Amino acid sequence: MGKPKLLLPLEGRPVIRQTVERMLEGDLDEILVVVGPEHEALQRALEGLRVRLVVNPAPEAGQATSVRAGVAALSPRTTAALIALGDQPHVAVDVIRKLQLAMTTAGKRIAAPRYTDGLGNPVLFAADVFPELLTLAGDRGARAVVEKDPARLAIVEVATAMPRDLDTPEDYERLIAPDNSR
Repeated sequence: MGKPKLLLPLEGRPVIRQTVERMLEGDLDEILVVVGPEHEALQRALEGLRVRLVVNPAPEAGQATSVRAGVAALSPRTTAALIALGDQPHVAVDVIRKLQLAMTTAGKRIAAPRYTDGLGNPVLFAADVFPELLTLAGDRGARAVVEKDPARLAIVEVATAMPRDLDTPEDYERLIAPDNSR
């Protein structure tokens, strides 16, 4: 991106704030935001929100380091964790609730949304999957854990395309366009 993408304005607020506000609407018990060592601007962007920052000392080593840092910071009493992307501010709150319901009713250990264009985020993991998340490496995030054993995966069908994320200047232009819901 060439600039801190999570701080770019979207509908009058930084992208990260929009994303976290959406997660808060999902009635999650605790929100952890994994940040890099230079996180003061993100901390200011999230001021006043019920979140806890977790510092990933080596984010340049790949997305898996952020997953590991977040999982390692969870309370021992945590029964499940929703992993969401900070640069995906338009995840529907309904998707979060459906993931929680799917895991509970299907008795599965992982719940993921399948949008019209494929599996996406956020993904809900039961606590007994946390040890696997703590072994991740590289820049693929938790996808390897999700794909490892389809028998433990509850799929939540979502009748829309995956929400847009923010990786390039073109992504940002699409995100701020009037039809930015996907």
